[in-house]
Amino acid sequence: MVVNVIKRVNLLNSPIKTLQRLPPRTFTTVVSEKIEDFTISNEPLLSYLSNSKERKALQESLAKLSTTCYNVPIVINGQEFTSDHVKSQVMPFDHSKSLAKYYWATPELLNKAIETSLERREKWEQVPLKEKIHIFLRAADLVATKYRYDLLAATMLGQGKTVFQAEIDAAGEFADFLRFNAFFAKEMIKYQPISENPSVLKNSFRYRGIEGFIAAISPFNFTAIGGNLASAPTLMGNVVLWKPSDTAILSNYLSFKILQEAGVPPGVINFVPSDGPVFGDSITSSRWLAGINFTGSVGTFKHLWKQTASNLDVYLNYPRLVGECGGKNYHFVHSSADVVNVSVNSIRSAFEYSGQKCSACSRLYVPKSKWPEIKSEMLKIINEMKVSSPLEFDSFTSSVIDEKAFNRIRGYIDHARESSSCQIIAGGEVDKSIGYFIKPTIIECNDLNDRLFNEEIFGPVLAVYQYEDSNVQETLRQVHRNTHFALTGAIFGQDPKFLQMAAEELKMSAGNFYINDKSTGAVVGQQPFGGSRLSGTNDKAGGPHYLLRWTSPQTIKESFINQREWKYPYMT
Repeated sequence: MVVNVIKRVNLLNSPIKTLQRLPPRTFTTVVSEKIEDFTISNEPLLSYLSNSKERKALQESLAKLSTTCYNVPIVINGQEFTSDHVKSQVMPFDHSKSLAKYYWATPELLNKAIETSLERREKWEQVPLKEKIHIFLRAADLVATKYRYDLLAATMLGQGKTVFQAEIDAAGEFADFLRFNAFFAKEMIKYQPISENPSVLKNSFRYRGIEGFIAAISPFNFTAIGGNLASAPTLMGNVVLWKPSDTAILSNYLSFKILQEAGVPPGVINFVPSDGPVFGDSITSSRWLAGINFTGSVGTFKHLWKQTASNLDVYLNYPRLVGECGGKNYHFVHSSADVVNVSVNSIRSAFEYSGQKCSACSRLYVPKSKWPEIKSEMLKIINEMKVSSPLEFDSFTSSVIDEKAFNRIRGYIDHARESSSCQIIAGGEVDKSIGYFIKPTIIECNDLNDRLFNEEIFGPVLAVYQYEDSNVQETLRQVHRNTHFALTGAIFGQDPKFLQMAAEELKMSAGNFYINDKSTGAVVGQQPFGGSRLSGTNDKAGGPHYLLRWTSPQTIKESFINQREWKYPYMT
């Protein structure tokens, strides 16, 4: 057998006289932008101990915000608007008190916001990345210093978070998102494609925004998520319409004002509280929809996806759809696990912020041999737990967000009471007379097909299943076959063989996977967050890949020679 080996010939280095070399030059655009290197770290969290300076400062902000009903406008291109659709944000733990008055944008105002965004897009994209990074770093500093306590107060009062949960979210995570996104953007532009002979031919790579506008639709449960959904695309040169959650209006408006103060120009982010269907219809019918950055329910994201798909012939681009839609998260316990570690982590994961986290533990699988010990430890903790106003600093958790959530979660508790396969062993009490309070509830259930094991509850309800110690592998299979979610999950055990086997069996069950730790608490830059299946598009907010979804890169090939011959060497 004869093998003909053909050596690759670089025509640019060929001696053929038909090539005319030109003086080397530099392509002076953002391709060659130089950004001073810098490092970042996660924002340190404050403890708010009794008599500490930070607690005193926070209490002053709480007093200020709780005694004033703030007027939150629609903001388009820096100009404030109102409408006839007047709404009120109440304190969920005391729904007789209004925190803010706000307005829903009309279709006309939403169209104005779209037009304004498009007018600002080109100029904003031309701003050097270096300047955008400086804006983000300034915003992070404002979050961590000047506005820290107001952000926390707005989050505690409006979203019912305890001081610790608010500190993690509105101060720590929001500042982290801003700083780490700036850092990741700086690192991204370090990549440039191969240029084998740069004096003859130079290959370059630059990151552009996307033609059109991005629609950011944020949830109530994390102030930081709202700020990140709206700001991250702008770092890459995009413009945004931000629809905040009705139940997070004040904290989100404060976040918007911080971004403005940091230097985001008017019209780059337009703040447009809206009725969900009206907003969805307006953005998906626009030719200029470039993407949707979403955190919320599966049903809403599916609806937006369908609306987008039905209008594909309208759009200039294929819109980017980035979504995080919740989970049915699990803790799976092996007989070798530490009882106290399992109990403490499961209580924290299931009941911090009343289970209103997309990563909250909602189902617990325990071996029968371990359940009596774990049950005893968990009930002991539940009995010591205070569920009250977040303004009482010894509260572990508080109310759920609103009456709609209250009624939905109560429906699952009522189902457990009526089911022959379920037994409520802790909690189950509900009361909405003052605030929307639901006691942390633990339910034993012996039917893995029960809705408690496959539907997202998004509240303080934990379903427990006892399995035979000898039936570990088959039960593991049920963990990821009983639900269409795949966001977070955790395994507990000290047996290395079990940990290895379980990690492989549950590989597709969670985008964020934990070993001997709770399923909540992902930290920006440490555990980039996201899940697959119905949990979302798994674009990993808080990681280096997230920004890639908000850019349309361009490859540039620049030649420093003039061709004089159309024939190739093989033709002679």
